[in-house]
Amino acid sequence: MALVTFDLFSTLIDSRSGGSAAFGALAAGHGWDVDGADLYDDWDARNKASQADTAEWVPFAEHCRRALTAAYAARGLAADPTADVLALLDSLPDWPLWPDVARALPLVADRHTVGVLSNVDDVLFRRTRAAALVADDAVLTSERLSAYKPHPEIYRRAAGAGVEVHVPASARDTRGALEAGLVVVRVARPGHRVDPAGPRPEHEVEDLAELPAVLDRVIAGG
Repeated sequence: MALVTFDLFSTLIDSRSGGSAAFGALAAGHGWDVDGADLYDDWDARNKASQADTAEWVPFAEHCRRALTAAYAARGLAADPTADVLALLDSLPDWPLWPDVARALPLVADRHTVGVLSNVDDVLFRRTRAAALVADDAVLTSERLSAYKPHPEIYRRAAGAGVEVHVPASARDTRGALEAGLVVVRVARPGHRVDPAGPRPEHEVEDLAELPAVLDRVIAGG
C-alpha cells in the first residue's frame, strides 16, 4: 500500500470557484464594482509569489494577508486586508470539491493511503471539505514540513515522509514534483496546464476515477 498525496487547492478543491465567490461577496460588501474572479486571480498570483519567495516558513494566512495588501494597493482599493483575509479564510468550508473527488478518493483509499501535500496550514486544512477524506497522519502541509511549493525541499521532505506518488494539477506543482524526482500522476483540471518550460508528466488522467488503474501500473513498475 503506497502513500499517494494530492494537492489541495487544484487537485481536490476548485479553489478559483470558491475564492472568486468569497471575493465577490467582499467586493459587494465594500460597494466596489470589482469582479470577484478578477480579484481572486490577482490575489492568488501574489499569494503564490509570496510563497515561492519564502526562505523560512511563515503561516499561510500571513502570505494571504501580504498578497491581499499588495492587491488592494495596486488597485487603489481602501479596505482592511487583515479583516478581509479572515473573511476569505472563514469561507473555506464553502469552497467546492471537484466533482470527481468524493467518488474517486475512496476507490484510491481501498488500495493505498490517501494523503495531501499542500502549502496550507493544518488548521486551515481542517476547515476544507477535503479534510474528511484524508487521515490526519497523511496530511503533509508546509507547516509540518517547514517548506513551500514549488521549492524542491518540500518534495524531498515529502518523499522522506513516505510519499511514493504525488497527484498535482497546477503547472508549478507538477513541475516542482517532477524536478524533485517524485513519481507524478497529473490530473487535468480546467484552468490549469503543464509548464511549457518544464518537464512533462509521463502519467496523466482526465478524471480521478481513472487513477486507481494508473497507480496499479505505476507502482507495479517501480
